[in-house]
Amino acid sequence: QVQLVESGGGLVQAGGSLRLSCAASRIFFSTYDMGWYRQAPGKQRELVATITSGGDTNYADSVKGRFTISRDNAKNTVYLQMNSLKPEDTAVYYCHVFYPPNGLNYWGKGTLVTVSS
Repeated sequence: QVQLVESGGGLVQAGGSLRLSCAASRIFFSTYDMGWYRQAPGKQRELVATITSGGDTNYADSVKGRFTISRDNAKNTVYLQMNSLKPEDTAVYYCHVFYPPNGLNYWGKGTLVTVSS
């Protein structure tokens, strides 16, 4: 069973920074594309950023230029560096991987990011 564990959330003032981490286990990590999603209260879960096994990245328009996704295959970890945070970035942030060997999507339990104005 693939496991994803997020960390690094917290309370930060607008304009501040946080770095989220997602540690993956029971997966040949370097082989798979990884993603970060978020879900704000009363809203649907939305894509924030993805990174392919080769290191190519993609971002939601709302976070381009402020967030950076990266991965460390030696540590089986994907990161989300979040700068210039805004109150509208407040959400639970989830790590995601689609696992082709069994066709399942795996999610972490999420980490809460709260940005105060």
